Amino acid sequence: MMQQETWLPVCALASLLPGQGRSARVGEQQLALFLLGERVYVLDDRDPVSGIALLSRGIVGDLGGEPVVASPLYKQRYALDDGRCLDDPALGVRAWPTRLEGETIWVKLS
Repeated sequence: MMQQETWLPVCALASLLPGQGRSARVGEQQLALFLLGERVYVLDDRDPVSGIALLSRGIVGDLGGEPVVASPLYKQRYALDDGRCLDDPALGVRAWPTRLEGETIWVKLS
């Protein structure tokens, strides 16, 4: 049986501040949204080390040109493109596909 893709609206683009995170709950998912330049990134908000939903409060930057967010508690850096941890390959968070329709950010949950 094929799993159906579900795109859901998250928030207005104007509610994101460039270079800062914002949390949003969509269904049962707690998400962390980041706006860098023209691109919106969405990761799971739950820090895999602490188990607390706080990645949206992390420090946004780049490592060698790759956009990252550093966990505010233990400082692991997660790639905004795909959620992999750059400091510990055993860690990672889910990255969610996004799209912009008009001024609304949508995320694909599956």
